[in-house]
Order: sequence, then structure tokens, then C-alpha cells
Amino acid sequence: MEQRPTASTDLGVLPGDNVEYGTKDYWQQRYMQEPDEVYDWFKTYADLKVLLGRRIGSKEARILMLGCGNSTLSGDMYDDGYKNILNVDYSDVVIEQMQKRSQHQHMMKWKVMDVREMALDGGSVDVAIDKGTLDALMCEKGDVWEPSAELCKNVGCMVSEVDRVLADGGVFIWITFGQPHFRKRHLERESWTVEVERLNNGGFDYFVYVATKSQQR
Repeated sequence: MEQRPTASTDLGVLPGDNVEYGTKDYWQQRYMQEPDEVYDWFKTYADLKVLLGRRIGSKEARILMLGCGNSTLSGDMYDDGYKNILNVDYSDVVIEQMQKRSQHQHMMKWKVMDVREMALDGGSVDVAIDKGTLDALMCEKGDVWEPSAELCKNVGCMVSEVDRVLADGGVFIWITFGQPHFRKRHLERESWTVEVERLNNGGFDYFVYVATKSQQR
């Protein structure tokens, strides 16, 4: 049986300022410091299995994991039957680590790619999943009610790219702690409709935004 890597517990890898979460340099350094660890933002597959199964539908779906990092999510989904998963991250360090770690999962794919400018064909993805990447792009100092033009540009680039690569009828699933009055506005597009689900296991509230792309006639 494949031995599972250990979860990161080293507080020394945390940034001095949360703004660093939005920088490539921070993640490159963090992954180099923790070559054998995993870290799951917000929720694990065990927490999300029912929701994802309901929203994704077919296990044959073409799934894109946005800013995959060293999360266990795609690996656990693969083991549960979702074999068509492409993981992308702009850190070449973590992509190399995860490729080696998942060698036994022969159909799993890994690519170094910036989610704001993806080298993917339009309409080539049925399901896009984000668990922490948009939130990292939103880390900045200032008023959360009035995000900066730079933040809106970066977030807008990522959301527009997801919209572009998503097939008609496809879904974008964003798991976050961000409440709708702060987050939902960033998803506004004429090409899809957005629903919000709340997750609570007796503690902190999390939100799942599901953008379903319209079927073109």
C-alpha cells in the first residue's frame, strides 16, 4: 500500500504577512521547505465527497484542479474513480514533487501553469475546482469592502480563464471561507449562473460557490 505523506504542521512556513500568500516566491520557498508534506486548505475530500459527487455527476468528467499545491484532494478523488484530472500550479517545485508522489496514479496529469493565463483550449474542461487559490490572490492589506484594482485584475483574469476553458454546461466549484457579500461579485459573468452552498461540520462556516455555464444553442 502506498504510504501517505504527512500533513504539514510547521508554523515556521507561515508568512510574516498574509499578503505573501499571493506571491509565487512564497510558495516556491514553502514547497522547498516541505518536500514531503501535504496541506489541505479548508476541507478534505472526505468532507467534500458527497457535494462533489452531486455537482460533478460523471466520474468520466474532465476535471481541472486550479492551483493544486500539495493538497490531497485530487489524489483522493482519483482513488475514488475520477481518473481524468489535470492539476495545474505556477510552482514548478510542487508540480515536480506531486508528479513523483503520484507515480502510482498512472492517469493523473500535472502541468506548470498560471491560472491567470492557462495554456488550455477553450471548452476543454467539464469541471474546474478551486480550494484556496482565489483566496490567496485576494490577500492584501486594505479594506475588504473595497478591494484594490490590482486584486480585482488578478482575480478577474483567473475567473475569465476558468470561464474560457469551461465547456458549455460545465461547472466551476470554488470552496472558500469567504462570505457571499465579499466573494460572489467576483464571479459575475453573463455566461453562467452562480449558486452558493454553506458547509458547516459544527464549527467554522465554509462556502461553496458553484458557477454553471450556460448551454449554447
